[in-house]
Amino acid sequence: MNEQPRPIPFIDLKGQQARIEADLRRRLEAVLGHCQFILGPEVVELEQELAKFCGAKHCISISSGTDALQIAMMAEEIGRGDAVFLPAFTYTATAEVPLVLGATPVFVDVDPRTFQIDPAHLAARVAEVRAAGKLVPRMLIGVDLFGQPADWPALAAIAAREKLVTLDDCAQSFGASLSGRMLGTMADATATSFFPSKPLGAYGDGGALFTDSDERAALYRSLRTHGEGTTRYEVLRTGMNGRLDTLQAAVLLSKLTVFADELAARERVAAYYDSRLGNAVVTPARVADSKAAWAIYAILLPDGAARTKLQDGLKAAGVPSAIYYPKPLHQQPAYQGAHDGAALPVSEDLAGRIMALPIHPDLTEEDLARICDAVLAHV
Repeated sequence: MNEQPRPIPFIDLKGQQARIEADLRRRLEAVLGHCQFILGPEVVELEQELAKFCGAKHCISISSGTDALQIAMMAEEIGRGDAVFLPAFTYTATAEVPLVLGATPVFVDVDPRTFQIDPAHLAARVAEVRAAGKLVPRMLIGVDLFGQPADWPALAAIAAREKLVTLDDCAQSFGASLSGRMLGTMADATATSFFPSKPLGAYGDGGALFTDSDERAALYRSLRTHGEGTTRYEVLRTGMNGRLDTLQAAVLLSKLTVFADELAARERVAAYYDSRLGNAVVTPARVADSKAAWAIYAILLPDGAARTKLQDGLKAAGVPSAIYYPKPLHQQPAYQGAHDGAALPVSEDLAGRIMALPIHPDLTEEDLARICDAVLAHV
């Protein structure tokens, strides 16, 4: 009787918890002791540590990455008649928030090898919107996809020329750097997510905003707490309930103690995949002069049939895989009505043949060998 192979976890939160258990329990027990579950001292400490980590002047913790995007856009009064430029190949939250606020997402194609927003196509899309005259170009959301940074020097130059507010959607890439600078200061504001699967993840939803602007930071703090002013019952503006729980701050503080080591481990996994798989599949191209956080390691197959064949083979071998993303945003039913019909061939092509392999700090050499052997056996 053949023994079934041990399943390899796509994300191993239990392994990570074992490494930080003593510190984690100490921090959680401290919160249970003081009972300041909303905006407790751990929230303040976390904001200080995160700002220090990425070099931003201000960090404002938020209830989720999506809420962070929304608060950043509310602060700029993004709304009806405004065009918000963003990549077509990313997670739904990036396009969802502009629509919730009444604005129109304008989808931009991405680079076929790095998967980051294409600056040349962005410039063309801004020109198209200005020529059509129906929307006012207001904001650029650059997404640092899969753990690598977008081309922020090029994006910032376009935004400055076109007078666009820049928002860095760093939900998957906190901990990455570009030209020696940590992500968090590349745009007017940076939003990140602490969803449990992220490189720095909480034990529930969480997020943060980073900015060097005193005015924006004050607005973000007001908007995350119902638009309050200097006192709890002074309401200066329409806001939302977007605060990070103190317990989640305690979890993140504990995880920060091993974050640098985990980023190095993720890079080790990516390098192993590159070396074993580079001649069999299309491995992800590195963004020049950058260090990745490697939230996702995505390969490209020749077509959808090859992807299905590989996923079936991996499943039989106890190796998980995932598809990020099976459909570009402009083809999603919720967003088709907002799309202006522009062709986005790269995003459509990627969706048909992209596939992600496990990448986390607790993958052993044996795990990596099994994963690569399985991939090579089915491509």
